[in-house]
Amino acid sequence: MSQSLDRALTLMGELATGAKTLDELSAVIEVHKSTTLRLLRTLEAHRFVRRDGVHHYRLGTALFDLANRALEERDVRRAAEPALRDLNARLGYTVHLASYEGGEVIYIDKYDSTHPMRMYSRIGRRAPLHCTAVAKVLLSDLPESRRREVAEAIDYVPLTANTITTPAAYLAELDRVRQRGYAVDNAEHEDFIHCLAVPVRGARGEVVAAVSMSVPKVMLDFDGLMGHLPDLLSTARAASLECGWTPRDEPPTSPTPRRSPESTAATP
Repeated sequence: MSQSLDRALTLMGELATGAKTLDELSAVIEVHKSTTLRLLRTLEAHRFVRRDGVHHYRLGTALFDLANRALEERDVRRAAEPALRDLNARLGYTVHLASYEGGEVIYIDKYDSTHPMRMYSRIGRRAPLHCTAVAKVLLSDLPESRRREVAEAIDYVPLTANTITTPAAYLAELDRVRQRGYAVDNAEHEDFIHCLAVPVRGARGEVVAAVSMSVPKVMLDFDGLMGHLPDLLSTARAASLECGWTPRDEPPTSPTPRRSPESTAATP
């Protein structure tokens, strides 16, 4: 790897945490300030970095432009947009679209709630694998051997009392998701929010993304959330059709949500 490129990328990663001084950035890449300044000036010329006052540097607009262009190139995001926007407009709850890439589940689109209470989440953020509904939907479509491999590698940090904490329990949950065609996050990721997610399918019937609806429990109880399963399935079906899916063998969906403790972990 090019040493200069490695240092420049390290600088941008550091600036992603907030404004930094020349001294702070030089300490991170362990070079003299003159070397750091040359790198920053090059990045600044291409709008990847900008000065903030006299002594500080921040990320520039070019990085955000590239990120937006990359997202626009994602066919599934473009194809799903009308259906997701319609769901959000009709019900007013937070809607996410997520994909599985390189061992991580990433939010690739979001439609904020129109209600006063809103979720802290953002496009490009990783979703925890063991306690989000979108992750359960996406991982449930992996081959069995790969599911086991991923489940064994997860760090099962207990974020709430409902969080799944063992590979065995997680694999059992993924089996249930495959069988019923949806995943729930019943206050497993955040104890005041629950979530429902279903798959978006591509031309070969494979799961290309997961769409979810997240709602604070004070606004809608669990039964009320499950009452919107038909709405979410309809949205995912419309998005799947736009992604090239042909509805020959639609997977059956159980109308009765499972409520036992090991399946109450919810996922946005």
